[in-house]
Amino acid sequence: MEINIPEVVAEVAAAFRRYERALVTNDVAVLDELFWQSPYTVRYGAGELLYGHEEIARFRAARPATGLARKILREAITTFGRDFATASIHFERDGRIGRQMQTWVRLPEGWRVVAAHVSMM
Repeated sequence: MEINIPEVVAEVAAAFRRYERALVTNDVAVLDELFWQSPYTVRYGAGELLYGHEEIARFRAARPATGLARKILREAITTFGRDFATASIHFERDGRIGRQMQTWVRLPEGWRVVAAHVSMM
């Protein structure tokens, strides 16, 4: 298996940047699109445990749209072959350090997050 094929890394990085833009601007439609629309999708947040796309979408729709800006301090994208990747960052928001890990899979509809974890230090 090839690790970090340059064009695959570029694809995942582009999908991740699209996600990040949608996150800080509260573009719920794009956030919902980029998470796999499946009951198997999981997102653990700073204060929530969400199982399935429906729970994740309900959380996004109800979340306040303020205070979402953050500065990415470090990023690591690793691809495994052409269809599987992880994207990990640590970030700063309001003087606090947080971390985020996402598992991305290439599906017929494109790159999608199938599992994610966000927490603050």
